[in-house]
Amino acid sequence: MDRSGDSRHRFDPNDAQAKAEQRFRELTNEGFTAAVRTGPGQVSQIRSFDPLAEETVFFPRLVGG
Repeated sequence: MDRSGDSRHRFDPNDAQAKAEQRFRELTNEGFTAAVRTGPGQVSQIRSFDPLAEETVFFPRLVGG
């Protein structure tokens, strides 16, 4: 998610794992929280790349005061 809203990254199945894992590391290193969908409207936080996950959702870190 960025200024434009929801961003999606699709990967070629023949090269998906390496690129998806790299993108996972980039986003989590930037402070995003990673989660996988576990059901309709439900997610579960993950801390390492899951190559079997059908979809991974990233949430930006919120700053408040």
